[in-house]
Amino acid sequence: MLKSHFYEGLVEAGCDEAGRGCLAGAVYAAAVILPPDYQNPLLNDSKQLTEYRRYELRTEIERDALAWAVGIVGPEEIDRINILNASILAMHRALDQLTLRPQAVIVDGNRFKPYYLPSSPTPLPHTTIVKGDGKYLSIAAASILAKTYRDDYMNRLAQEYPQYDWQRNKGYPTKKHREAIRQYGTTPYHRMSYNLLGTTELSLDFKD
Repeated sequence: MLKSHFYEGLVEAGCDEAGRGCLAGAVYAAAVILPPDYQNPLLNDSKQLTEYRRYELRTEIERDALAWAVGIVGPEEIDRINILNASILAMHRALDQLTLRPQAVIVDGNRFKPYYLPSSPTPLPHTTIVKGDGKYLSIAAASILAKTYRDDYMNRLAQEYPQYDWQRNKGYPTKKHREAIRQYGTTPYHRMSYNLLGTTELSLDFKD
């Protein structure tokens, strides 16, 4: 069973992102503050859930959370600052939008930058947790919100550019996606700093 919190007695926000390894589209991140001792046995890493269950849980998370928000960094900004910095910036933007100010932050993965509340000279305590979306409820909840809101966004883009199969691959580097890039070229939503055609080895800072 996933744990309810990491920091004892603090208002804690869990953060996670979706879309780091995609060739196209924005990276999305979510921040979620759940009630103390909250439990939901169905919450888990979004990648372990069916699409139907993710959307079902999104409704429950938004209903039950003390606060939640989603942050976005677009493809042009990703190209400018790189995907690691963009992923962290998306998390910071999500934290900025929370209606309840957190006192600590827990983050899926192993990289984060200090987060400051407005007018505070001291960053909030934060802890990075590898595979945290399978260990802590608030990170799992954030992974579900980030994933589903990004999927909604990619589905909208797929209507504009149907040839790239984004409604299925959500911008990830599938064979069909890369074949479409070869045939039709790129769109304004493609990340031009990425290895779009898969012709050489590309080392990303980390993967989804």
